[in-house]
Amino acid sequence: MSHHNLTASEPARGAKPRVAVLFGGRSSEHAVSCVTAAGVLGAINRDKYEVIPIGIAKTGQWVLAAEDTAQWSLSASSLPEVVPSQKTVTLAEIGGEHQLIVASPNEVPQELGTVDVVFPLLHGPFGEDGTIQGLLELSDTRYVGAGVLASAVGMDKHYMKVVFEAAGLQVGPYIAVTDRQWRKDAESVRKQVDRLGFPGFVKPARAGSSMGISKVDSLDELDAAIEEARRHDLKLVIEAGIVGREIECAVLEGRGTDAPRTSMPGEISVAGGTHEFYDFNAKYVEDDAAALSCPADLPEEAITRVRELSAAAFDAVGAEGLSRVDFFYTPDGQLIINEINTMPGFTPKSMYPQMWAASGLGYADLIDELIYLALNRKTGLR
Repeated sequence: MSHHNLTASEPARGAKPRVAVLFGGRSSEHAVSCVTAAGVLGAINRDKYEVIPIGIAKTGQWVLAAEDTAQWSLSASSLPEVVPSQKTVTLAEIGGEHQLIVASPNEVPQELGTVDVVFPLLHGPFGEDGTIQGLLELSDTRYVGAGVLASAVGMDKHYMKVVFEAAGLQVGPYIAVTDRQWRKDAESVRKQVDRLGFPGFVKPARAGSSMGISKVDSLDELDAAIEEARRHDLKLVIEAGIVGREIECAVLEGRGTDAPRTSMPGEISVAGGTHEFYDFNAKYVEDDAAALSCPADLPEEAITRVRELSAAAFDAVGAEGLSRVDFFYTPDGQLIINEINTMPGFTPKSMYPQMWAASGLGYADLIDELIYLALNRKTGLR
């Protein structure tokens, strides 16, 4: 796989492109986003880009963040957090250019200069769901990754399945449960789940990183699992458990009119005995809880099919930039799509960059290519 000419185009004024790295945010995945930022800030090519780290506090306030990546790294004892500040950062259009402004009470606002690309390293609601993308679209600002619709569909496990089914991709048996359905007629929900069978997985429809997910082995466990999921989102999906290996594939938008590029598929095995499935601690805190083998040990035709289906899923939701697509590979050779993640974990040890590294594209070059794609993208409807 060739990745020649991985150089971002310079802005017209000849200066280094200015990249605002946006992280933190209002979702329960605030800490994960900070850890991702530590990885990107440590690897981004400073000879090529001017980098402005902007943290979003849990209150939603934008602040100028520290460059020190150690501050945003994760240890088992502490979770990094962006704290509010007296000084608020906003993005404004001044004289036809996108300017960052720093404002604090009783002071004249200070201009930080123009921004060529925003790199939103935000996971979960208010970051990965189309909301921040809408804000950036309103100001005609170029940004890395999926647009409003693709982000929203990719965040909502219910509509994601609807779109995949319409595109001819195979999804597993599931039901969607709205807040109204559960409050009005819980008994009919229980009956539907009983028909779906056990074990099942109860998931918030719009939370990521395994937050609020429970495995249920019987009807007795259902109500508690539903209430746990409802703490994260009042809309839920309940999926029938699927026996199969977990296979993932990294997708990278093609340049110009080129088709999306796909990595070699990877396989996750949860090694730690305490994890029944790939949960938050296995993903981010414990070093040896999950192992990725890439390329996955699959027949040649299955590898080809995973890559084709991943590109099809990317196009089905209208993704841009990057996505990770997850499948179950069943004992009889079926590939059942589980989900697409339009802003996958992006620390150096996350699955998405690891799969690209195993396919010949290193972390810093991957960041470079994503910025290139964003710089060369039209703003507005495209």
